[in-house]
Amino acid sequence: MRRTKSDGGGTITFSLALGAARQLCRLATTFQTDKQAFNYLHKNRTAFEHMARARLASGELEDGIVVLSML
Repeated sequence: MRRTKSDGGGTITFSLALGAARQLCRLATTFQTDKQAFNYLHKNRTAFEHMARARLASGELEDGIVVLSML
């Protein structure tokens, strides 16, 4: 996982396990620190994985990446 900062927040990138394959996912956040963003991701990981799987199944990808935003 990594974080890219921008104005007012940033993104966290994580991989979604699909058997032996992995799907890259990007979560946009409004948190100012990496620690806050990672804590949020870990707390809500199951919900984000469900959303990512649903978007992947429906073909909602941006440049091959599943894009999510905060709950």
